[in-house]
Amino acid sequence: MGWAALLVAFAIAAACLVQVRSGEATVITRFGNPARVLLDPGLGWRWPAPFESAIAVDLRLRTTSSGLQDVGTRDGLRIIIQAYVAWQVQGDPDNVQRFMRAVQNQPDEAARQIRTFVGSALETTASSFDLANLVNTDASQVHIAEFEAQLRRQIDQQLLTTYGVRVLQVGIERLTLPSVTLTATVDRMRAERETIATERTAIGKREAAQIRSAAERDARIVQADASVKAADIEAQSRVEAAQIYGRAYAGSPQLYNLLRSLDTLGTVVTPGTKLILRTDAAPFRVLVDGPPSLDSQSGSQP
Repeated sequence: MGWAALLVAFAIAAACLVQVRSGEATVITRFGNPARVLLDPGLGWRWPAPFESAIAVDLRLRTTSSGLQDVGTRDGLRIIIQAYVAWQVQGDPDNVQRFMRAVQNQPDEAARQIRTFVGSALETTASSFDLANLVNTDASQVHIAEFEAQLRRQIDQQLLTTYGVRVLQVGIERLTLPSVTLTATVDRMRAERETIATERTAIGKREAAQIRSAAERDARIVQADASVKAADIEAQSRVEAAQIYGRAYAGSPQLYNLLRSLDTLGTVVTPGTKLILRTDAAPFRVLVDGPPSLDSQSGSQP
C-alpha cells in the first residue's frame, strides 16, 4: 500500500509539473481558457488534467515573405515588389495570450495573415513614392531604406496589437517592372540622359566661349604691349640712328653722302632690276667719278 501510494503521489506530481523550454513560452489553460503564462525556462507547476493543461508557444524568430505584389507608385506607374518580415511573438504574458487568441497558436496561420497585412501596406507605401525613388541610375535618388522604414511603421503597431507579434526587420526582397512600366522607365531614363547631355554640352560651349574670349583678350593685351615696346624700340633706334648719322656726317660729309647713295642703290636696285639712268646724276655719279680723294676730304675739313 505504501509503495502504491508513493507511485500515485509520484504520478500526480509528474502530471502537475510542466517543462518550459528555452525559446518558448508555456500557456496554462484552465478548462480551455488561458490562466497564466510561464516564460522562464525550467519546471513549472499546474493542476493535473482535466483541470489545467499546458500549451507551448514558440517565441523564436520567424520570417514571412509577402510574395510578388503588383502595386502602383505615386506617379501612376506599376511595379512588382516582394517584401519580407522578420517577426516573433512578444515574450510577455499579454502578447502571448493575444497570439493564442488570434491564431490559436498556429504560426502558419499567423504567417498567412501577416502576408495579407504586408500586401496591403505595400500598396499604401508605394503610393507615397515615385518610381524614380525606387529605380534610378543615380544612387543618391534611390530611397529604398525610406520605403522599408515606412512599410515597417505601417505594420509594426498593427501586428503587435492584433497578434502580439513584434516586427524585428522589414526589407525589400525583390523589385521588378511590368513591360509597360519598363518601357516608360526606359523612355524616362533616356530623356534624363538627353537632358543631362544637353546641359553638359551647353556648359562646355559656355566654358569654351569664356576661354576663347579670355585668350583673345590676353592676346590683344600682349599684342598691345608688344606694339608699345616695338614703337619704343623703333623710336629709340631712330634716335640712335640719327645720332650716328650726325656723327658720320660731321666726321666726313662726302663719305657720308657716298654711303647714303650706296644704301639708296641697294634699296632701289635688285638682282632682277633693269634701269636706264644717267650716270652723271646722283646717286650714280659715284660709279663714274669714284670715291673722292683723301686730299679733297682732308681739305674740306677745317
